Amino acid sequence: MGMMLYLGIMLVAAFLLQGLFGFIQIKNFTENYRKMRQRGRVLIGKNPKRFQAGTILLLAIDREGNIQEARVMKGITIFVKFKPLSRVVGRNIVDIATDYEFMIGVDCLTRGCILNAYRNFVNFKTNQLSYEDLNTSIDIFAMPMFARIKSGWYWLIGTVRKRTDMGRKGL
Repeated sequence: MGMMLYLGIMLVAAFLLQGLFGFIQIKNFTENYRKMRQRGRVLIGKNPKRFQAGTILLLAIDREGNIQEARVMKGITIFVKFKPLSRVVGRNIVDIATDYEFMIGVDCLTRGCILNAYRNFVNFKTNQLSYEDLNTSIDIFAMPMFARIKSGWYWLIGTVRKRTDMGRKGL
């Protein structure tokens, strides 16, 4: 029973640490978003991944879609922070998204974010924004650590139920 107690304590500690670090990362996002929002509209390009590096792109744009400032956060760990993306500053989001040479020159994660931001820009201009385009909330319980804990919990409960059912049936 002692081993199960230590395992439980370790899982709870990992759960709490991931929540704390996730909170710090969300605070970093909010801070950068607020600073860029002071310059005008902000396009958000998302490329979330579960087992690869996820990427978020913030683009401060004017009414025509000209990029005034760009920041990207890309990585696997919770320690990544936003970094400037100066290659796109001064260009138009439409020109970038349709420029084959430029898009080949950036990594696939950033490319996905640029295309997502472009789709959001087009949807905004055509008044067809969906809730998913506007939703910047983060479901903390969808994080990989929580998913693993939940699947482990379901496995444990299923195993215990199976064993107790076998004991009752005399198997």
